[in-house]
Amino acid sequence: MALSCVADAGDPAVALDVERLGPVEVLRSIIAGKQGPALAERARRLDLTDLQAAIAAGRFRFVVPGDDEWPDQLADLSGHQPIQRRGGMPYGLWLRGPGELTAMLRRSVAVVGSRASSSYGDAVATDISYELADAGWTVVSGGAFGIDAAAHHGALGAGGPTIAVLACGVDVSYPSSNSSLFAAIARDHLVVSELPPGAHPTRVRFLSRNRLIAAMTVGTIVVEAAIRSGARNTANWASLCNRRLMAVPGPIHSAQSMTPHLLIRDGAAAMITSAAEALELLSAAGDGLAPLPVGESRPTDRFDEVRLAVYEAVPRRRHRSAGEIALLADVSLQRCLAELASLDEAGMIESGPFGWRLR
Repeated sequence: MALSCVADAGDPAVALDVERLGPVEVLRSIIAGKQGPALAERARRLDLTDLQAAIAAGRFRFVVPGDDEWPDQLADLSGHQPIQRRGGMPYGLWLRGPGELTAMLRRSVAVVGSRASSSYGDAVATDISYELADAGWTVVSGGAFGIDAAAHHGALGAGGPTIAVLACGVDVSYPSSNSSLFAAIARDHLVVSELPPGAHPTRVRFLSRNRLIAAMTVGTIVVEAAIRSGARNTANWASLCNRRLMAVPGPIHSAQSMTPHLLIRDGAAAMITSAAEALELLSAAGDGLAPLPVGESRPTDRFDEVRLAVYEAVPRRRHRSAGEIALLADVSLQRCLAELASLDEAGMIESGPFGWRLR
């Protein structure tokens, strides 16, 4: 807990030391000044009394590797080169809300994208998240403007479950206009952060947060994202952790669809257009298969080859004799007359003094 309050979240060097030496030895080295005077001073001034009191009062809880609520899949973050100077396993996780983290993550999917989303992107994120949550999957996102907020709202609209993974303390509403959204998630579901309560977001903390979203979940869906975006960072971590990566296509002229299109073009992500297609990819082989799209049925779909040939030889605007139809359809006149009678009875063709035509 002290280490999470002192060391920078996602610092790959500190994370590696924690894996090798353990958190107690790393904290001792920080206090001794071996990690620099700034960290040493921060560690000396640290007082956990208020945080321990808040935990005792049930406002938050703190979990570490080995605890029942610790997501073991976060171990996939270790051993990789940092992405944009962030990496490694978190030292611990702060949780706010009644949800049980490991249970919620068993069937979970991240829905991420641009803060400056379009109405199209918001609608897609809301619809897909609603259907995923309705199917019992936990929707995980970052609580930001745009696609993140749309994903959370969609899941909440279906009755949840949803998890917000923040780049600030679990008691900090950032952005502040989403405070009611965070309150709703914390009341019924779960808010998660590797940063201690009271911590405020920075650009690098958003990058650190992205790796958690990717590693926690079974798969990640990128709805809209510009060529340089946090969502692309999340997608890179999802690929690195061997998670299922999906992307939603958009208008080819939209800058917000550049990352999804790039991921699809390069084969890094599977293209999806619905929650059903996402569930097919997230589920075990043979489960949750999405229905194949089919066009509306036509009466001719049930015809055998002979009847179809006769029908297609009947003109629409003028009449044609049975002999001409038989010749065009390459069938005997007797068989042609039988098929014409059946088509007439079905109300699809009509006869006149000069032969047959389509009704």
